[in-house]
Amino acid sequence: MSDCKIQTLTLGMGCFWSPDALFGQLTGIIRTRVGFAGGTTDHPTYRQLGDHTETVDMDFDSSIVSLETLLNVFWSSHNPVNINDYKGQQYRSLILFRDPTQNNVIREVKRTTEERGQGILDTEVAPFTVFYPAEDRLQKYYLKRYPDAIKKLRTIIPTDEELTNATLAARLNGLAKGYTNLEKIINEIRTWQISGEEQEEIIHLIKQIKW
Repeated sequence: MSDCKIQTLTLGMGCFWSPDALFGQLTGIIRTRVGFAGGTTDHPTYRQLGDHTETVDMDFDSSIVSLETLLNVFWSSHNPVNINDYKGQQYRSLILFRDPTQNNVIREVKRTTEERGQGILDTEVAPFTVFYPAEDRLQKYYLKRYPDAIKKLRTIIPTDEELTNATLAARLNGLAKGYTNLEKIINEIRTWQISGEEQEEIIHLIKQIKW
């Protein structure tokens, strides 16, 4: 993969756990993290967000999954006007762009989505400034509800930071939430740019997980 194809996008669409699983299961997503962005408070935490919003921050390979595709998933998966029956900074519809090209694409997709009859999308579009990762215990939330999965993954992904950032963990988090299936994940692993032996070791491991 060429680095120029790797982009980063930060989205807010309510409680960050479901978006983390929703986007993490998509082919082309390299890494997802949940955290806080869009505000000015220094070093927010889950209990003290200040003026930040719960967001999911993702790296993706734009040669595999386009920004347009991710934006369509974003707007088709939440109601910007009513998020979690809550009005406030913690839960809001938010897109933070990294550069003018992303900004242009976001605004064009927003315009065409609105023209298709969805009305005015109450989503704030703003330049990215800073992202504060949430505490380790909040990362890959659905996957961590399955102790056997975590125990087996620790044999190849030993640290919390590595688990948070692992593509495999992102896919399995999506599986734990019910957004994907094991067959799809296995088929994708066989396309990863690692040796066939490594592919089969990973596949054997995840097949043993007790869900």
